[in-house]
Amino acid sequence: MDEEVLKKSPPSQEKYGRAQFAIRLMVLVLFLAWVFVWVVAPTDTYKQIWLPQLKAKINSSYFGKQGATLLLFTVPILFIAVLGSIYLHIAKKYNYFKMERSKNGKKCEGVFIGKRPMLVRGPLGIVSGTELALLFMFIVLLVWSFSNYLNNSFAKISQKSAAEDGEKVWQKKLDKSALMLGKVGNICLAMLFFPVTRGSSLLPLVGLKSESCIKYHIWLGNMLMTIFTAHGLCYIIYWAVTNQLSKMLEWKKTGISNVAGELTLLIGLLMWLTTFPRIRRKAFELFFYTHHLYILFIVLFIFHVGISYACIMLPGFYLFLVDRYLRFLQSRQRARLVSARVLPCEAVELNFSKTHGLTYNPTSIVFINIPSISKLQWHPFTVTSNSNLEPEILSVVIKSEGAWSQKLYQMLSVPSAIDHLNVHVEGPYGPVSTDYLRHETLVMISGGSGITPFVSIIRELIYLNITLRYRTPKLTLICAFKNTSCLSMLDMILPSYGINGDISSLQLQIEAYITREEDLKQNNSPIPLQSIWFKPNQKDSPISTILGPNSWVWLGAIISSSFIIFIILIGMINHYYIFPVDHNTNKIFSYPLKSSINMLVICVSIAMGASIAVLWNKKQNAKEAKKVQNMEGSSPSVGSTNFKVCDIERELESLPNQILANATNVHYAGRPDLRRLLLELKGSNAGVLVSGPKEMRQEVASVCSSNLAENLHFESFSFNW
Repeated sequence: MDEEVLKKSPPSQEKYGRAQFAIRLMVLVLFLAWVFVWVVAPTDTYKQIWLPQLKAKINSSYFGKQGATLLLFTVPILFIAVLGSIYLHIAKKYNYFKMERSKNGKKCEGVFIGKRPMLVRGPLGIVSGTELALLFMFIVLLVWSFSNYLNNSFAKISQKSAAEDGEKVWQKKLDKSALMLGKVGNICLAMLFFPVTRGSSLLPLVGLKSESCIKYHIWLGNMLMTIFTAHGLCYIIYWAVTNQLSKMLEWKKTGISNVAGELTLLIGLLMWLTTFPRIRRKAFELFFYTHHLYILFIVLFIFHVGISYACIMLPGFYLFLVDRYLRFLQSRQRARLVSARVLPCEAVELNFSKTHGLTYNPTSIVFINIPSISKLQWHPFTVTSNSNLEPEILSVVIKSEGAWSQKLYQMLSVPSAIDHLNVHVEGPYGPVSTDYLRHETLVMISGGSGITPFVSIIRELIYLNITLRYRTPKLTLICAFKNTSCLSMLDMILPSYGINGDISSLQLQIEAYITREEDLKQNNSPIPLQSIWFKPNQKDSPISTILGPNSWVWLGAIISSSFIIFIILIGMINHYYIFPVDHNTNKIFSYPLKSSINMLVICVSIAMGASIAVLWNKKQNAKEAKKVQNMEGSSPSVGSTNFKVCDIERELESLPNQILANATNVHYAGRPDLRRLLLELKGSNAGVLVSGPKEMRQEVASVCSSNLAENLHFESFSFNW
């Protein structure tokens, strides 16, 4: 906590509050304007009156035909993203004041908006009231757009007009229906990339986390491919009944390119097929590698419809490209892996060095790549360490469950373990702020390795309790494990080097359930944890934020500067290269070439804006890295042995570990009765967090959604969809 910020005067606090309110108001106005454009776009008034007038004013030798589309569909969202970055930077400081209010039992301000589950079981998963309402409104937008497009198109079809083209009325209507399905599908495509832009300012602006938005991406993807498949089938049927199947082989230099559209659909179907749960879970690598075809999908889609119309879906993809390029730059750096702990339950804890400027909130995640296992695979893991409690260490716990994690466990658990491991890290990504201090009671329910998000929450509350003297909620951790060896996961609750302070006032109670063993086997002594210290390597560097401590400000600068560069470059190319061909000759500039130029300029603009920001912050990080104490200096000599065996019994003699052991009750041969435990909770405000198997999350959600549990506020953590 920045003490200087906390000592600022109340007028500074009011200044931050007013700035936040002004930005929220601007964002709301821009968003409503953007939604209004989508609502009126299918109407005749828009197409016949407003759009021609706008094109007459905007379309010029500099902006071309896409000028109006850029202004209406792209500029508002990018402006919102920039404002969101500024808002989140201000909120980072303003939250210090809000946190200060929570001392001495005063709860942070805030309300719970629509998090109560409405649907628990079904193809959509666990859905809250707010999510259900937004999904309904989006479907209404699709139906509204499709019906308006059809009404406007069918009104122009008559027996005479159909006969002039040598077709029947129903054939003409089928042609128009296929076209309008494509236009409606573009609405889904325009939204598709927003949920998977991990570092975007749009998600935290509305209180969302990247991992929780994966289901929105799945919903949009399913709707998109359903509509696009219907679009393609309708055209194939139309060409067949009108004897025009030869059009399937057309790739025009101007207008719609049918071959590009067919290839786009085939690639989309291939990606869609691998997303079905049975295929994805049994052949994850097939799903993972196939999904990288999204690049070809977008390129061919732009060739299919042309860059002018593709600008409709540009804002989401533009922000995704910015995020993807920043992630690429961060992933090129090798992270400094200081040590690892091998747990008896076939899990490992990896401890990385990090810079002091890297801060993150509980439940944040990082993506890890180990080239010696797979050069292409990146896997997400919850960060268990706390950036305040452990300013120089970032830790993750990885359970040996899949092929990738099993290989990692085998590498580290054998007696002749390696003394160095090349690791690349992306992130961390997580919530901008947390609201756990709002609750009187906090109940955390986990199954297996699902305990890791709660380790980070408990460590955060330990920091607030023993360092800042905050009054924290009463904590109850209910965890289910298969066997006794999994109890070693509880050793991860406290940092490996210990805690300087008394945690007795934390009010923590742990209820551990061993589901596949009837009792503790007395003749089995505890299996010690193995600690491995890795040799330092000059090519490794501490994990740091790619854009420094003021990352939100830099992100806003990258978005705005790169888009300005794009507008300038494409304006010059249009004015001096494309416009003369279109207007001073009898030729029309090739659509695929124009699309290729625009895509290239977009990539160059983003690379220029982001690279300058990253290089500047890299210099600053290098200066800070020199000040960071060398973590390997205090480690044991790796020349004599690769292992440091930690005696669990000796660890339990320390006061914090002894308090934790006394707070733990172990139950054998049974699962927790979650319904009874939750309904017995007292108080008007109890937070219920769950992380684990799908059945466990559904059971907890069904209890929290019942009328008997008005005091329970539900939140779920999951990477399984």
